[in-house]
Amino acid sequence: SKSFPKFSFVISIKGGNVMEFRIEEKPAFYLAGVSRRVPMQFEGINNEIVKLAQSITEEQREEMHALQNMEPCEIVNASYDADENFLKEEGELTHLIGVLTTESQVSDQLDLVPVEACTWAVFPNEGPFPSTLQETMAKVYSEWLPSSDYEVINAPTFSFTKMDESKKDYAYSEIWIPVRRK
Repeated sequence: SKSFPKFSFVISIKGGNVMEFRIEEKPAFYLAGVSRRVPMQFEGINNEIVKLAQSITEEQREEMHALQNMEPCEIVNASYDADENFLKEEGELTHLIGVLTTESQVSDQLDLVPVEACTWAVFPNEGPFPSTLQETMAKVYSEWLPSSDYEVINAPTFSFTKMDESKKDYAYSEIWIPVRRK
């Protein structure tokens, strides 16, 4: 498989905050996991997503683990097919909890979503969870995208979070946004 060089950039955002990001190319892959339509919500805990996470069976977990064969090798939260007014926090989107895989065969226990080869803008962030992740996501849309050379394309966005065992409610997360040059 071809390997692509990774580029890292730091861009300064108005107000002097620096937003770290990198641009990565990824070949086509699948998201394999469990999904459902959930209401749009930008802050706090989305109870429908919590319910979705709690619904995952041991069997589904094991299958996802077996399918997982691509970086980032984490359980991801992906969203796609948002209603048009999602930036106004109206309507719904499809939320999937799952893994990245190149495998196109899954059991009927899991949903499989194809993702085309594309460019990704990746935003690492670290701090209190979930507020840091949510603030970073908001800044990507309100500040980074308008001032960057990129625009979002119609493909799933996803993120993963690694909780810090030693600090309560503290985490490292990455947000992956599918983009193309303007």
